[in-house]
Amino acid sequence: MESSEFFPSGLVVLSGGMDAQLKIWSAEDASCVVTFKGHKGGILDTAIVDRGRNVVSGSRDGTVRLWDCGRSACLGVIADCGSSINGVAVGAADNSINLGSPEHTPSEREVGTESKMLLLAREDKKLQCLGLQSRQPVFLFIGSDAFNCCTFLSGFLLLAGTQDGNIYQLDVRSPRAPVQVIHRSGAPVLSLLKFKDGFVASQGDGSCFIIQQDLDYVIELTGADCDPVYKVATWEKQIYTCCRDGLVRRYQLSDL
Repeated sequence: MESSEFFPSGLVVLSGGMDAQLKIWSAEDASCVVTFKGHKGGILDTAIVDRGRNVVSGSRDGTVRLWDCGRSACLGVIADCGSSINGVAVGAADNSINLGSPEHTPSEREVGTESKMLLLAREDKKLQCLGLQSRQPVFLFIGSDAFNCCTFLSGFLLLAGTQDGNIYQLDVRSPRAPVQVIHRSGAPVLSLLKFKDGFVASQGDGSCFIIQQDLDYVIELTGADCDPVYKVATWEKQIYTCCRDGLVRRYQLSDL
């Protein structure tokens, strides 16, 4: 399993795996209630659209697909990049951003895709942004190395992390040059997640940190001891980390 996340209801979980299958699980009894098939390579990341009628998956086969959870069907290939899709993120777009118009009338089974951006972290060093409903390009940014992960901070600000340790902050309204590049070590950036007024990041050298208050206040999370921290998750003032040493760690942040 390469990715997993709760639906907004908290009752079911979405997962993607190297068997190229996307699955929905019951959080109550751990049963698999839906399986989606269509990718030809392992699924590396997923995103839930709005309240969860639709989900997005990115795969090693270079495609990004939009799925209808109610009918267990693929609504279409949103992008075919020819390069592994390591990370995906969906975010609401600021009104100033032109997402383009769809060439064809969207399916009535698409729910909540309007005014949404889709961000793709690609293996070929490219960070790509599309209109989720329109499928039209918003920008294409070339980084220093393969992009591993990405997330939105707001309707126009985003973050993306690379294999060589760079965290790019970009403004969708003027993406040619990054707002800034954060580089704390040369280890791969494996996970990025918006947290309050900043974000949480984890890297392949075991480091995990929070950057807050206009990106100038750093809190280090300790415990991984050089094993890669693959994923971070948050719940209120708690942060959970998933590490190669087999441990899930919980941090209570009462001062934020």
